[in-house]
Amino acid sequence: MEHATLLLILAAVFGLFMAWGIGANDVANAMATSVGSKALTIKSAIIIAAIFEFAGAYLAGGEVTSTIRKGMVDSAMFADSPELLVYGMLSALLAAGVWLLFATCQGLPVSTTHSIVGAIVGFAAVTMGIDAVQWGKVGNIAMSWVVSPILAGTMSYFLYRSVQVLILDSADPFKNSKRYVPLYIFMTGFIISLVTVFKGLKHLGLDMTKTECYSIAAIIGIISTIIGIFMIRKIKEQPVDVGGFHLHSVELVFGVLMVFTACAMAFAHGSNDVANAIGPVAAVVSIVNSGGLIEQQSMLPSWVLMLGAMGIVAGLVMYGHKVIATVGVGITELTPSRGFCCNLSASTTVVLASGTGLPISTTHTLVGAVLGVGLARGISALNLRVIGSIFMSWIITLPAGAILAIIFFYILKAILG
Repeated sequence: MEHATLLLILAAVFGLFMAWGIGANDVANAMATSVGSKALTIKSAIIIAAIFEFAGAYLAGGEVTSTIRKGMVDSAMFADSPELLVYGMLSALLAAGVWLLFATCQGLPVSTTHSIVGAIVGFAAVTMGIDAVQWGKVGNIAMSWVVSPILAGTMSYFLYRSVQVLILDSADPFKNSKRYVPLYIFMTGFIISLVTVFKGLKHLGLDMTKTECYSIAAIIGIISTIIGIFMIRKIKEQPVDVGGFHLHSVELVFGVLMVFTACAMAFAHGSNDVANAIGPVAAVVSIVNSGGLIEQQSMLPSWVLMLGAMGIVAGLVMYGHKVIATVGVGITELTPSRGFCCNLSASTTVVLASGTGLPISTTHTLVGAVLGVGLARGISALNLRVIGSIFMSWIITLPAGAILAIIFFYILKAILG
């Protein structure tokens, strides 16, 4: 294939740029509740994100990658001109990366999934006509964008209500927090590891029975709980109010829980969103290496997963603070108990979706969860102006990705074609 080396280099560079954008915009979402609720400092959030995003992307990122790589476009239509599919995937990466950079500069949490899906649909419709797009698959993805925030919001609403009843509104909140928070820690460890073991580890060739899956999840849940209890024991009740906040000691206990849910959220995010950066890269690598053949089944090279994981971490470290401020502080006031409910609901929703191969929007899911907690406290607890600007940026993202991809497609075609 002509320009093979150049195309591979471009795929790697654009993929890294897109992954950087995911790190700067999306990982910031995943960590925002932890930082906004003051359970973690920015520095510790970045360290946790780096480790668990990388693990999620590398261990459980394969399932969604195949949807982004070959699920949305009818690749058979490109059989006679595979170079068009290559240019298209490259332009989609560049378009999504540029849009993410713009949104991050504005501090807006947009969906990387929207960006890349819009971009891929845009170039496919222009090059091969509307028939080249697998509209059924795109429709499923679009449906999940509505379902996921509602699901996460509902979950976080009821989770926060349970925290209010069992702990915050009880006669002795501090004593009850020490009693019930370990249960929430077990729940976090169990749910996240269960879905990961069931769905995420397929491409590592580990075929496990249901009993083995449940056993491993239970063991991870128990280990998490033991570590949590050890950390909680060190917390002593403070007799004085801190800043007029009578539940300060209780929130310190929830701060321990937030560390666990932050890890879960980062893992969930890595498993779902790494596909947005490396799906198109994998498609380009597969076509170039096979000399222009468009294969339905091709191995995902491990260096491609590694590239995505590294790019995500770099983006977070270098520019993640902008969006952290919007989601963590702007939508509603978060404390560790509220942040925990957001994180557990959102990460459960995201990991479930990763397992089914649906690229849902982590951004939508997390903002939905934050809204759910805000509603549990009453509508006045929400900053409707910030929410309005977030919703607007969501609506613009799909067409923005598509238009940019079309422009870049024609530029690449003119230079390389």
